[in-house]
Amino acid sequence: MADAPRLPVGPRLPRAVQSVGMMRLRHRWVPRLHRRYGDVFTVRLLPRGRDVVLFSDPAAVREIFAGDPAVFHAGEANSLLGPVMGEHSLLLLDDLEHRRARALLTPAFSGRALRGYADLVSGLAKTEVGSWVPGVPFPVLDRMNALTLEVILRVVFGVTDDTRLARLRPLVRDLVDVSPLVFLGYAVPRLRHVGMWRRAAERTSALDALVREEIRERRADPDLPHRDDVLSRLVRVDDGGDRLTDDELRDQLVTLLLAGHETTATALAWTLHEIGLDPERRAWARDAARSGDDDRLEALVEEAMRLHPVIPMVVRVLRAPATVGGRDLPAGTTVAASILLAHSRAENHPDPGAYRPERFLGGQPAPNTWIPFGGGVRRCLGAGFSLMEAVAVLREVLVAVDVKSLGPEPPRVRNITSVPGHGARIVVH
Repeated sequence: MADAPRLPVGPRLPRAVQSVGMMRLRHRWVPRLHRRYGDVFTVRLLPRGRDVVLFSDPAAVREIFAGDPAVFHAGEANSLLGPVMGEHSLLLLDDLEHRRARALLTPAFSGRALRGYADLVSGLAKTEVGSWVPGVPFPVLDRMNALTLEVILRVVFGVTDDTRLARLRPLVRDLVDVSPLVFLGYAVPRLRHVGMWRRAAERTSALDALVREEIRERRADPDLPHRDDVLSRLVRVDDGGDRLTDDELRDQLVTLLLAGHETTATALAWTLHEIGLDPERRAWARDAARSGDDDRLEALVEEAMRLHPVIPMVVRVLRAPATVGGRDLPAGTTVAASILLAHSRAENHPDPGAYRPERFLGGQPAPNTWIPFGGGVRRCLGAGFSLMEAVAVLREVLVAVDVKSLGPEPPRVRNITSVPGHGARIVVH
């Protein structure tokens, strides 16, 4: 570690090898590094100089989430997403810009707004489940992706026109189902003009045009004051004359579109996979759905998100020297709260390899031990919407059908998320 002598120890493999390990093989590689180096270790990634120090101890995770936002920059750490999400994306902003954008976006995701969205989500879920053919195996991940995309397009965008929906769906599907190498390649600008990177840029441009068209039409819609979708709410935002520009709306909508639907779909697919493995668990889940016990339904989803983290870590770039977990770190270091490790620590979650939704009933896990939505002032703005949607969908599935899983599902990395390797194959009755 001659180029970074002050950082904790870690593997000495070339940066390219470590980058592949983190992007493609992280479910085996990160736990292996933890066993070898302990609770704190450093990985060196591309581009050169991107050194990431991983933590999983709750105290260190708390320090990362509670750190001064002027020092612990989340937007800078997410910069690889910029070519797709856009420079105004909430995920890429820091300091005053982040506080302003979050304040303008928050009302669209308030508790009152979420209650208004629930019926639409339930209706879409009921239609989706009604199309399933009993006795015929299928990968439920595909169906959950289609459903949550429909929710985003209708609830967030407020799109109802069939022609526009037909144009949007394939563009979003193609952008979501990209290789992790596309994100690595964004760090090398000249790659954006060749091969898979050029194709990803073309799809992003096509999606951008449709989103901007929707924004222009919504601003001119005479029914705008009476519409309740997220886009309409954001267009109406006026905080003392401070309004979101078209560029800002575009970036926030694309962020919601790409980050919002796939993560929830994956969590639902993992949940149905786990429910379908055990007859007793299936009965427990069906009873929760039929009795209207949303706490149990939410616990089923939360435990699946613990056991199968969709995102591997939460990252910050240090803009000044800082101490995390008792380690003095120089400015420029990227620190990460490892979701993979935090969720699999026996100290945090006894019998961590078991699917036990009961652990989420009667109180939440200890702080900073269950972190799928991050934490602190950067906690995912859509967390409430995601859990509301997941519970509504799970309820409609379990009321209508009995679910049986068809085998093990090793995790597979798709873009930056971890999905069931075989699509979570199930059969319903």
